Amino acid sequence: MTRPPVMGAATREALAGLATVSESPPWETRERPTWGLVEGDAIAPGRVVLQPVGGGGRYEVFLVWDDHRLAVLVAKVLRPELADDPAALRELAREGEALARLAHPVLVRGFDVVAGGRFPHLLMEHLEGPTLRDLIARDGALPLEQVLPLGLHVASALHYLAAERMVHLDVKPDNVVMGAPPRLIDLSVARTVEAAARVRRPVGTDGYMAPEQCDRAFGPVGPPADVFGLAATLHHAVSGTRPFARDGEQRFPQLERGPAPLPRRVPGELAGLLRRALARRAADRPTAAELAARLEPLVATLPRSVLGRRR
Repeated sequence: MTRPPVMGAATREALAGLATVSESPPWETRERPTWGLVEGDAIAPGRVVLQPVGGGGRYEVFLVWDDHRLAVLVAKVLRPELADDPAALRELAREGEALARLAHPVLVRGFDVVAGGRFPHLLMEHLEGPTLRDLIARDGALPLEQVLPLGLHVASALHYLAAERMVHLDVKPDNVVMGAPPRLIDLSVARTVEAAARVRRPVGTDGYMAPEQCDRAFGPVGPPADVFGLAATLHHAVSGTRPFARDGEQRFPQLERGPAPLPRRVPGELAGLLRRALARRAADRPTAAELAARLEPLVATLPRSVLGRRR
């Protein structure tokens, strides 16, 4: 067996809905260089494209069939203009090394990194479920029955990353796949704690970045930045709107004001916890472990039938 049968349109559409990486946001309309890969094209020996499933500024993302593993996986391929760029290749290799070293039930798994050849890429597991961003776009604010377990799961992954001396730096709804359990994806800008402390330019996604990620005047970047990113993500999920929407010329409103008010239906305990986790000063935020400890009793109040079913 070298590859699965050619898929029909219905199967391709279903698989696209389960992709690890979602389509680019609708406001991103700039055309980017593309490889133009289609079903049957090989990106490496024994590794062929099944279909494109999205991407971003630096990568195209494909479902692929891998002969060695006899499995459908996801390949994140550097875009053509970056395929020979030394810095991009170093970042690709760094992400591959991090994925190979890290192992947690809420973190996406990596299987291979190809930093040479025509199509430099990462090979990762194929996750079932939409991203959190997709759910919010479709349904608006999520119920507490989804938000609270989500926060507890991702906080556990961030605690693990901090213990491994790593910082994700891009926790946001796009990078959470809503399976059972939810999974945190995309370590493309992740750094060791030591490397994160040396960052001198904004790294991450504007509306979810901690103040120290936006401006070094707020201090060095470290694990507290991921706590801020998770809190901003949960705030977005429970309210249906971004906590720090861009206002006029200010790229980083979180440097000047607090998050948008939460709906009245949000319990005071959760609202207060998110407010503390979104503090401007890193030292004023709880750690990921403390965040998990405060979320756990809130999760425990949910009906057991909710906790037991697949979300």
